[in-house]
Amino acid sequence: MPADLIGTDAPAPRWGPRLRSRLAHLIAGGPVAVPEVVGEGGLTQAQALEVLDALVRMAEALLSCGAPAADVTALTLRAAHGSGLRHTQVDITFTAVIVSTAGAGPAPLTAVRVVQVRATDYSRLSALYEVAHDAGEGLSAEEVGARLRRVLSQRRPYRRWISGTAAVGLAASVAVLLGGTWAVAVAAALTTTVLQLVLAAANARGLPAFFQQVVGAAFATSVALALLVWQPYLPAWLGPLPPSLVVGSGIVVLLAGLSLVGSAEDAISGFYVTAGARAFETMLLTTGLVLGIAGVLDLGQRAGIALSLTFAEVQGYPVGVEVVAAAAAAMTWAVSGYADLRAVVIAGVVGALAWAAFVAGTNLGLGPVAASGLAALVVGFLAEGTAWRWNVPGVVISICGIVALLPGLAIYRAIFTVVGGGVSSGLAQFVFALGTALALAAGVTLGEFCSTPLRREFDRVEQRVRRRSLSRQF
Repeated sequence: MPADLIGTDAPAPRWGPRLRSRLAHLIAGGPVAVPEVVGEGGLTQAQALEVLDALVRMAEALLSCGAPAADVTALTLRAAHGSGLRHTQVDITFTAVIVSTAGAGPAPLTAVRVVQVRATDYSRLSALYEVAHDAGEGLSAEEVGARLRRVLSQRRPYRRWISGTAAVGLAASVAVLLGGTWAVAVAAALTTTVLQLVLAAANARGLPAFFQQVVGAAFATSVALALLVWQPYLPAWLGPLPPSLVVGSGIVVLLAGLSLVGSAEDAISGFYVTAGARAFETMLLTTGLVLGIAGVLDLGQRAGIALSLTFAEVQGYPVGVEVVAAAAAAMTWAVSGYADLRAVVIAGVVGALAWAAFVAGTNLGLGPVAASGLAALVVGFLAEGTAWRWNVPGVVISICGIVALLPGLAIYRAIFTVVGGGVSSGLAQFVFALGTALALAAGVTLGEFCSTPLRREFDRVEQRVRRRSLSRQF
């Protein structure tokens, strides 16, 4: 030791685990044995493999519940860093998760997990975000695995019939937003009730999602044709029942589960493979809607039913009623996705503000597409900027907040116009519907990115407040 350090309070040198082992064996006079240490946390190779297994299972669970690829990658890397695996790589595709880290030898350690089951469960997604956040604070692999098993095996907060009833409420709320009367809202609710039963039976028999979209759209359009035929025989006190509003409300229920927001966010974040796969899935499910609607309309035309569905503008409700209906649409979709009470309340507030922003944009002279993008920008900003403080993932609030703005009626109009022979006009309307959907997805994603600096500033302010309070206590 240098002479100037003898007798001083200089800290002892910090030796790595390999160097300490070599020095111990040299002092003892035995052979040098290098332990299989992985990473900077002093993990053995067996422990590192255990950590990798926990990481890929956590990432697979997040993806299966609908988390964006950027969030899954960041959370997985954070958990790996907290576990002592500093040099870790994460590769995510739409169907697989690959996590690799430097091993004790020249070969890296790699774990792979396939994403097989995808289901909407916002309460489970919130719990998984919490597990991933705590894993970054230094949880052991055993603790992460135990918490994952508890989360994945826990019961949903609602029974299945409550989730189905919430979807019925969503259809009724959208009918009000489209300007329908109470009779239209009831007809949309009854149609969606039977539609949920049909989809549940198809799902129980393992029917792929594409064919479920075809069946659902075909059933909703069949109800529209039945209303068209029975309209002269219905009681006068029911008032007019425009079939277009009924079927448009039902299609919004089918559109709400499409991963528009996730696809756009993955593309902007640089995960092009996952974004392309999600976009193709959205396009495929939308094609199922087109086939279901077009097939029933074609059959009705061949049966001699006059396809004279009109799309006359209806008298809307006051803005206050529309805002309440938008909040109800967001809350009912959150309940249908098994969100907990906090997420349901936040989704309702954000949905109401989104519709208010849409109305404000329209009053300022913006077109429907631009106004939808403005409303989605507000949704994304609020979702990412405030929802995290309540332990609710921003993606849950984003999807629920834009449900009332989804272009269900516009898609139905486009498909009906194409089937009726107006191909050019129908394609123009379909481009309008697609533009609205893309504006919603891009607006939400941009709002989330804009709120990131504000979130970091909130973190700094909160840390300062905590430090000051602690200093005053002592």
